[in-house]
Amino acid sequence: MKTALLLNTLQNQMALLREQATPLMGHATLKPRFDRQLFRTRSTLIKDYLDEAQANLDELRHAVQSEHTEQVAWLAEHLTEQITALHREIAAWPLRMWDSAASGAGKWQRKRLENQEFERRLFEMKRERETRLNNSDTLEEQQLLMREITALEGRLIRCRQALDEIERVIERLTR
Repeated sequence: MKTALLLNTLQNQMALLREQATPLMGHATLKPRFDRQLFRTRSTLIKDYLDEAQANLDELRHAVQSEHTEQVAWLAEHLTEQITALHREIAAWPLRMWDSAASGAGKWQRKRLENQEFERRLFEMKRERETRLNNSDTLEEQQLLMREITALEGRLIRCRQALDEIERVIERLTR
């Protein structure tokens, strides 16, 4: 009886999730939404995650009927984690509007913001290494820090080149 109630509750949760996710079904994101351990799909559509969770619920029903106790326990826990993650994703969607995979200038604006953040972090890393270099005592540590600084300078140059290219694309799109 408990198992039937659990399965019914999980099915109701899935129906509620589908209803709440309806406005988001067509929105793709730039990257997959969840960790590979939680969902196997690499899709950027929430519908595919809901479909996978529903498939796990169907598999759970089959495991209950077949009386595979270990599989039932694992699937129930995994499905609960998936439902919780989907609830969080749906609730947080208004905060993640920037992550939608729109075409045109909006996509390039997001790429520019992302690369600017990369540039900022690389600059901070380089500055931190330079500070450590000024305070370092051993030749070995100084050589290591110099190599790291050189590598970071190379990454900064490539990042700035990418930003320049993104700026050119945005300029072409907004003419």
